[in-house]
Amino acid sequence: MQKNKYDCLKLENQLCFPLYACSKEVIRRYKPYLDKLDLTYTQYIAMMVMWEKKEVTVKELGECLYLDSGTLTPLLKKLEEKNYVIRNRSKEDERNLIISVTEEGERLKEQAVQIPKSLSACVNMEPQEAQQLYQLLYKLLDGLS
Repeated sequence: MQKNKYDCLKLENQLCFPLYACSKEVIRRYKPYLDKLDLTYTQYIAMMVMWEKKEVTVKELGECLYLDSGTLTPLLKKLEEKNYVIRNRSKEDERNLIISVTEEGERLKEQAVQIPKSLSACVNMEPQEAQQLYQLLYKLLDGLS
C-alpha cells in the first residue's frame, strides 16, 4: 500500500522500468552474435518471421513484430540491399507490398540457428520460469493491444 501520493512516482514501483531494462540488456546480449551476421536486432526478428512464413505483406509483418510501416520500410530496404528479402507489389492489390525471403536469406538461417541456444545460456532461469515469463509478457502485450 502506498504511504503517500508520490510513491507511484518511485522507480521501484514501476512495471515499465524492469521491462525496459531487461529488454535493453537482452538485446545488448544479442549484439555480438548479430554483428557476425551483419544484422540489427530488429532486422533479426524480421528475418525470424520471414524464415517461418516465407512471404508476408508489410502489414502482416508489422502485426507480428508490433512495428509500424515507418519503422519497417527502412528496415526492409536494408534487408533487400543485403539480398535477404525482395519486395514486390501484390498483383491483386497494388497497395499491398509483399515481402519474400530470398535463397540468400534462407542461407542466413543456417548461421542464425545457434543464436537462441547461445542466448538462453545467458539467462539465469529454469526453462519453466522462462516459459511462464513468456506467457505473462504476451498476456501483457495482449492487454495493451
